[in-house]
Amino acid sequence: MEKVAIFTDSKNYEVFIGEDILDSLHMRLNKYSKVLLVTDETVNRLHLNTIIDSIPERIDYEIYTTPSGEKAKTFKVYEDCISFALKVGLDRKSVILAFGGGAIGDLAGFVAATYMRGIAFIQIPTTILAHDSAVGGKVGINHPLGKNMVGAFYQPDIVIYNTNYLNTLPVRQIKSGFAEVVKHALIADVNFLNELMNHVQSIEEVISDKLPTYLKRGIEVKAKIVGLDERESGVRAYLNFGHTLGHALEAHAGFGNLTHGEGVMCGMVYALLLSKKLVGLEFDLDSFINWIERLGYQWKIPSSTQFDTIYELMKRDKKSVANKPVFVLLKSIGEPVLTAVDVPVLRETFYMMS
Repeated sequence: MEKVAIFTDSKNYEVFIGEDILDSLHMRLNKYSKVLLVTDETVNRLHLNTIIDSIPERIDYEIYTTPSGEKAKTFKVYEDCISFALKVGLDRKSVILAFGGGAIGDLAGFVAATYMRGIAFIQIPTTILAHDSAVGGKVGINHPLGKNMVGAFYQPDIVIYNTNYLNTLPVRQIKSGFAEVVKHALIADVNFLNELMNHVQSIEEVISDKLPTYLKRGIEVKAKIVGLDERESGVRAYLNFGHTLGHALEAHAGFGNLTHGEGVMCGMVYALLLSKKLVGLEFDLDSFINWIERLGYQWKIPSSTQFDTIYELMKRDKKSVANKPVFVLLKSIGEPVLTAVDVPVLRETFYMMS
């Protein structure tokens, strides 16, 4: 079992990573009065019994099941979950278990952050993507005009990353999650990036005995940045590399039609092109693109997608200043920088990818 310590101004906690580690959950639940397990339809069907078996017999629990994916992150589902928690009698000594991928972690964490002005929650990720979203305390829901526009910074009590769950992921979700692993390498460590590019030659090779090491390394990258800037007033924005365009593409496609990782991978290629133009990045982008194509990523923007439409969505990005998008670019691999980019350059680069 691997372990990563997370240190923030509001709370310190640990991330446990490994196979068959749900005993860690059983031991920690005894201090809570009641458990609300929040999961989605897919995880409920595949893995629900493993969590129920880990809840101590003396503790009452309730289960709230949402639609799968981004459909869980709506105002309606959020309100229904709050109402359910009230009806079943959750109190301030209760705990919410976020059992699923990134969308469930975001929703359940936001419910925990706002229910009775804040109760405990525990992240139990079931996807590769959630190695990023489960750590760092960003929780929230989507607004029709933008992704994650309603939310809070609220840290979990613990993250228990039982990697057995990753064996049931469909290929599309493996790709979605691995994009965030690649992001962590690009913003932090050229050696990590080279290792990924040298050792992962097909998407099927992502699920291997090396995956826990890759996940731990990604979490360590995030932990270091979150420890410096919990509430994204500065360097934490670096974790949004590729997300300015990525989130806009997700919103434009309709949340759930384009996976987060698909949008982010496209956004990272866009940011790498901008980095070469604007901040002097020296990087073999052709080799990188050939690699992600071998893994099955589509990085080109559909020719029917109009820049002006996407630009309006990018302006709503949380890094924007005075209604102008600010991008995370790379001066070199592992050296991110926040940069305002003029519209003509954004437009030209956008159509280079279509």
